[in-house]
Amino acid sequence: MNTSPFTFKTLLGDYPNTLALKSGQIHSPDLAFNFVDAPVPNRLFKRVVRDLEFDLAELALVTAFQAKAYNKPLIMLPAVVGAGRYQHHCLVYNQERGKLGVSQLKGKRIGIRAHAQTTVTWVRGILMNEYGVDLRDIHWITFEDGHLAEFPDPKGFRRAKPEHNMMHMLLNGELDAAIIGTDLPDDDRLQSVIPDPHEAAQAWGERHHLVPINHMMVVKKTIYNHHAELVQEAYRLLLQSKQAADSLSLHSEGKTHHPVSAHKDLTPFGVEANHNALALLLNYSAQQGLIPKAYGMHELFGSLSLSR
Repeated sequence: MNTSPFTFKTLLGDYPNTLALKSGQIHSPDLAFNFVDAPVPNRLFKRVVRDLEFDLAELALVTAFQAKAYNKPLIMLPAVVGAGRYQHHCLVYNQERGKLGVSQLKGKRIGIRAHAQTTVTWVRGILMNEYGVDLRDIHWITFEDGHLAEFPDPKGFRRAKPEHNMMHMLLNGELDAAIIGTDLPDDDRLQSVIPDPHEAAQAWGERHHLVPINHMMVVKKTIYNHHAELVQEAYRLLLQSKQAADSLSLHSEGKTHHPVSAHKDLTPFGVEANHNALALLLNYSAQQGLIPKAYGMHELFGSLSLSR
């Protein structure tokens, strides 16, 4: 007797390492995915943690940590989607209004999309721990609520008016600097507050043995508890999709004689491969009051053996 595969309602962005899975090139007789249309997945993250709408979902790491703090019935899977990237260059100022260095940030107005945004957490952690910046000395201007309704902006943060735009405010001098992630425009007026950011990021990454990561997958706890074999299968398919992308990348780089071993894995899978980045981001998140403590890996991922 034929049985239909179990279907996961899934939120997952379009990335090189998810392409094979989302296109159907990678598939399973036991598991199907109902992919929700999401050109910009982070716009749906509130629905992941507030409405528990998805069986399997991409989620920003700090949001996933906070979901743990507020007892949301979600379990993280150590599957990075969307490539990791260094963050030092994301803190920018408008050079037409004068130079701004790290030592000059006290009392300055810095725009951020949201207080608990993962890129913001990385950059603030770097400022605090690598450059000795006291985050309390900065006037933080937010533009959005956090993903979790239980975590509003803390006292002292100011919300920009709904009609205001962070880039416009930065360029016209209403903000002194801003932390901008993937939306950072290619504009010669914007310069990094951290000097030589790419070199600084490389040195920082080598010292900490990591590349910052932003998004992983989460699964509903009920499915994790009662359908462990399906969670294992979903992880296997995600890993297979990543490996298909890695193989394409290797083939492409081989043509140009670039040794692939010289490049970092920007979509690592498994707890061990992600341990250093997760541990540091957990520490940063706890330092900044985003979570009550730096959780252990077993608290985030549960007991399933998800290995490469």
